[in-house]
Amino acid sequence: MGNVASSGDLVDLPDGVGGSAAAEFAPLVRAFARAFGRRRGAGGALAVHLHGEPLVDIWTGRHTGSAHWTGDTGSIIFSATKGVTATVIHRLADRGLLDYAAPVAEYWPEFGANGKAEITVAQVLTHRAGLSALNPLAGDITEVLDHELMEQRLAAAKPDHLLGVPTYHALTFGWLLAGLARAITGRGMAQLFRSEVAEPLGIDGIHLGAPPSGAPTGYAPLAGDQLRILGRPLGARIIGRSFGFPGAPGAALRALFLPGMEALLEGDTPPILNTELGAGNGVCTATGLATMYGALANDGMVDGRRYLSARTIAEMRRIRSYQLDHALFYMPMLWHLGYHSLPMPGAHGGLGHIGLGGSFGWAEPRLGLSVGFVHNRLAVPHMSLDQMSAMWLLPLVLNCLRGTKRTALGDTREAAA
Repeated sequence: MGNVASSGDLVDLPDGVGGSAAAEFAPLVRAFARAFGRRRGAGGALAVHLHGEPLVDIWTGRHTGSAHWTGDTGSIIFSATKGVTATVIHRLADRGLLDYAAPVAEYWPEFGANGKAEITVAQVLTHRAGLSALNPLAGDITEVLDHELMEQRLAAAKPDHLLGVPTYHALTFGWLLAGLARAITGRGMAQLFRSEVAEPLGIDGIHLGAPPSGAPTGYAPLAGDQLRILGRPLGARIIGRSFGFPGAPGAALRALFLPGMEALLEGDTPPILNTELGAGNGVCTATGLATMYGALANDGMVDGRRYLSARTIAEMRRIRSYQLDHALFYMPMLWHLGYHSLPMPGAHGGLGHIGLGGSFGWAEPRLGLSVGFVHNRLAVPHMSLDQMSAMWLLPLVLNCLRGTKRTALGDTREAAA
C-alpha cells in the first residue's frame, strides 16, 4: 500500500475483513466491519485513493453460499453505472467527437424526430431532456432488455412537459447516451466501457452487464428480497395506478417501473445482466470505481498519463443545475454533466453517482481523493438504511484523511527538529 500523507503503518483488520488500510483509517475500518460484515449472504468492499495511491482497500462478507468476498468481487451498482456511462461520453468529447452544447440530433439524426431537434447533449447529461418516463417506451420487460430497441424508441419519442426541467432519467439516461455514442462510434456501450474506461485505466473491475468468462472480476449475486414485493398483487396494483399521480411520486414511478420489473433481478444470474443498461447494470469492484474517479479527482491524470484534458475536467466539475429534481422528490441533486453533488458534508465539493441500494463512486477534486463502495444487499426492509451509506462513509473518510495529514505534519516537524 502507498503511504501518501500516511504514517505508513497499517490497521490490524477485524476478523472477517480482508485487504489493507492505513492506520489513520482505523475508525473507518471498524465502522465498515460493523455495518457490512455480518450480513447473511452479503458483503461489500470499500476503496479510498489519494492522488491515485490506495489508502484503503478492504472487503468483507460472503456471497453465493460459502464464497468469500475478495478485492476482485464486483456487484451490480445500479444507478452508479451512470457515472461510468458519463465518463465514456466525456472521453468522446475530449477527442472533439461531440460538443456538450450541440443538439443530440447533430450526431444522431433520428433523434431529431417529434420535437427533439434542439435537445442538447448537456440537457441529456443533466436529466433535462423530457424523456424520463419508461412506460410510453416499453410494454413489458422483454422490451426493456432489448437495448437497441429502446435506443430506437427514444429516438422516435416525443418529450413530455418536463423538457428543460431536472427530472431524473432513471433508466432512459443510459439508452439515450448509448444511442448518441453508437451514432458517433458505431459501438455499443458495453464495448465502450472497455475501450474508454477499463482498458485506458488498466483495470478490469468495470463492466456493463455480466463480466465476460475468464475476467478477474467475479460477480456477487444480489442478496435479500430484491424488489419481490413489487410483483405481489397489491404492489403491482398500486404501481399500475400510480403512473398518473401528479408531481414527484408520479414522475418517479414513471421513470423507474413497469409491471413485472422485479423479475429483472431474479436468480443468481438475473436477466438484468444480459443487456446493456448504461443507467443501471454496471458490475464493478470498489477498486475499479475508485480508480476511475481518481482520474476525475486528479485533473485527468492517472499514473502520470493524461486520461482527460484539463478543459474537459473543468466542464465536468461545474454544477449545471441547482434546481430541485422533479423525479427524486425534489431533492437538490446539484447535477453536473452526468454526475451529481449533494448538499452535505463531504459531498458538496465533490462529484460522483450513488446507485439503488447505496453503492457509489466519488471524486473530491479539491483533495485528489476518490472513493469506491460496492455491496450486494438489495432488501426492501433495509433499503433506506443502505441508500444512505454515502452520507456517513464520505464524512468518515474525510475525518480519517485529516488524521493522515496531521500524521504527515507531525513527521515533518519531527524530521526538522
